Amino acid sequence: MPDESLEGGCQCGSVRYRITGSPVMAALCHCSMCRRANAAPAVAWAMYEQSQVEFPAGEPSRYESSPGAVRGFCARCGTQISFTADYIPGLIDITIGSLDDPEQVAPTFHYWESRRLRWVQFADALPRHAEFPPTE
Repeated sequence: MPDESLEGGCQCGSVRYRITGSPVMAALCHCSMCRRANAAPAVAWAMYEQSQVEFPAGEPSRYESSPGAVRGFCARCGTQISFTADYIPGLIDITIGSLDDPEQVAPTFHYWESRRLRWVQFADALPRHAEFPPTE
């Protein structure tokens, strides 16, 4: 995972972001909220300190998907960009698929494995956590 900066944004280019430094963690989430928000069977996220992420062009629109949890997206094209929550203060998840070069950040584990769709199988040996991963 890179120590320099990464850039990314939405499909239409209205929202752009820049990240400096390495992620706190990167993972594949199988929860139903992520599936619905992204219309995908799983979502790859990279978590950063909020101070590592800036939005030089356009701010994501915000949707409180559940109490204390906010998803950021492009209001023009609908691309999911970010996730913040009260239970992870000071941190922001960025969708790895919205990076200009998603190959730069590879997930290192799965979480909410207990909610994985039975027909979704990943041929990797990454650790799997039944719910949200331990943070210690």
